[in-house]
Amino acid sequence: MSSILSAFHFSRAFSHQRMSLAAYCIICCRRIGTLTPPPKSTTYRRDIRNVIKFTGSLILGGSLFLTYEVWALKKSLTLDTQVVEREKMKSYIYVHTVSIDDRENYGITYQARKELHKAVRKVLATSAKILRGPFADPFSTVDVEDHECAVWLLLRKSQSGDRATRLQAVQEMSETHHWHDYQYRIIAQACDLRTLIGLARSKGSDPRFFLPPPPLPSLKEDSSIEEELRQLLASLPQTELDECIQYFTSLALSESSQSLAAQKGGLWCFGGNGLPYAESFGEVPSATVEMFCLEALVKHSEVSTHCDQIEANGGLQLLQRLYQLHKDCPKIQRNIMRIIGNMALNEHLHSTIVRSGWVSILAEAMKSPRIMEASHAARTLANLDVETMREKYHDGVYVLHPQYRTSQPIKADVLFIHGLMGAAFKTWRQQDSEQILTEKILEDEARYTTCWPKTWLARDCPALRIISVEYDTSLSDWRTRCPVERKSIAFRSNELLRKLRAAGVGDRPVIWVSHSMGGLLVKKMLLEASKKPEMSTVINNTRGIIFYSVPHHGSHLAEYSVNIRYLLFPSLEVKELSKDSPALKTLQDDFLEFAKDKNFQVLNFVETLPTYIGSMIKLHVVPVESADLGIGDLIPVDVDHLNICKPKKKDAFLYQRTLQFICETLAKDLEN
Repeated sequence: MSSILSAFHFSRAFSHQRMSLAAYCIICCRRIGTLTPPPKSTTYRRDIRNVIKFTGSLILGGSLFLTYEVWALKKSLTLDTQVVEREKMKSYIYVHTVSIDDRENYGITYQARKELHKAVRKVLATSAKILRGPFADPFSTVDVEDHECAVWLLLRKSQSGDRATRLQAVQEMSETHHWHDYQYRIIAQACDLRTLIGLARSKGSDPRFFLPPPPLPSLKEDSSIEEELRQLLASLPQTELDECIQYFTSLALSESSQSLAAQKGGLWCFGGNGLPYAESFGEVPSATVEMFCLEALVKHSEVSTHCDQIEANGGLQLLQRLYQLHKDCPKIQRNIMRIIGNMALNEHLHSTIVRSGWVSILAEAMKSPRIMEASHAARTLANLDVETMREKYHDGVYVLHPQYRTSQPIKADVLFIHGLMGAAFKTWRQQDSEQILTEKILEDEARYTTCWPKTWLARDCPALRIISVEYDTSLSDWRTRCPVERKSIAFRSNELLRKLRAAGVGDRPVIWVSHSMGGLLVKKMLLEASKKPEMSTVINNTRGIIFYSVPHHGSHLAEYSVNIRYLLFPSLEVKELSKDSPALKTLQDDFLEFAKDKNFQVLNFVETLPTYIGSMIKLHVVPVESADLGIGDLIPVDVDHLNICKPKKKDAFLYQRTLQFICETLAKDLEN
């Protein structure tokens, strides 16, 4: 307040001063005009004095006036820089900072070299101006500090017309861990789609490279996520669909309608076929209905035109909201990842997927210690990465290694195909035991792995691409996920062969690793590929096959149609495993002749212990005589059918013999 009063008094005094100066000038002029003319010499000197007084007063007053105005203007334009910085930083992401103080990270040698580089740049810049010659890119930012120069140069390189330059820039960005927060934010806000996806697929990339997803649109009034999901599903085309998509869609729509009606009426009741609710009686009804809708959307997302509809109707944002809401439900998150991964197969949707904020979510999921979550994210990002990936990974085809971009040359492929009731990950876990189950909590891969091909085999053979395949199977039609879907081994083999060829299988030497019915699928796929000219590379590059308890001559499983829920009505897959199945005998005879002709290397393992099925049946699923292909070594192992492909530990015979076969069969290919 006192400063304001002082300014006011100063201004008032200065105004009076200006008025006094003007009055004085007028009085002087009047006196000059009214006085009687004195002698000429006196008049001349007096006139000069008056002019000097007038001019001096005018100059002094003008100087004071200008000084005051400049001071006032400067004061009015002075900004609080701290306030500006705070406002500017509101749009940025705040994470733990890393010091980049040169004194902490570098020594005297670095400082001297830095000063030398600055001097050289100045000399080159001066010579370029004098000679009017071109100035090289590395020196084009001579007035910028070194750490600032690196950011903008890398950004420029990442948008180069040369692919190798772009890849090098992304690699350098991912290996940078000493920048300030704002430098990472510059890259995050200024990089293009290719660079962002490349950073997400680069191991060790700083999370600050990825902006958080944009705010999601609010839900409609009196609406819920469940209802929005139902509306999205109902908006998709319902004609020209295969029977399974129709089944999942109708089930999801009917169950969601009954659930919504029950919720609004204050009552929740069973509906539809009843069985899925009976199986998941302990689940929250809304979560169950959401799972039905997501399973239907997974099937729809396998159709390109339906992906366009999902995107146009806000599906990317809705799925993101659902993903964030169910962070404690991995099954829901995996189905959402499957949908996004299928949509990423369509290149025209890539920019929309990136703009909706999915890349930051996928980059975070890639670093998850849970192998399933990381593998689903890796599949989606690989489909988005058109810069380095020619292969396309369809639903059910997962790369276990390498999941990131790598400079390690990949020289061969190893494919893992599970059997009945198996899965791409759980089939290939380490064998369970009471001691190991308690140690699993520690998530120590040295003691326990949930997927030994990803952890053990990838470390022992880093030059391999390791792929695991997943497909739906069931022991009984009561347990099938899609009752109208009765897929034979022949149908599944063609479907898997098409997906694997899209993933580039056949471009390198291949070893197939299979368990149970998966071995029959491998045999059928190879026979089918031999009949198609476009699949010839798959045959020519197949080096060997490992069979874990594969029923080449049938299994007792189909003969046990007893009154228990698993085998009351055997599924088509189980029926095809019957010992008297003509299709199975034809497959065995044809493949044996084919494998001998192609000189495939073969290794057979077989269980010697019975397997518990449910709580009532103890069954030797694949006897020794059935696991004998007719070529290759046949090795009995004292385990049951489920554990024949699950080594107890890394130095166990099962794993070491498998590793030996792979290394010996691919020895020449890995050396080249």
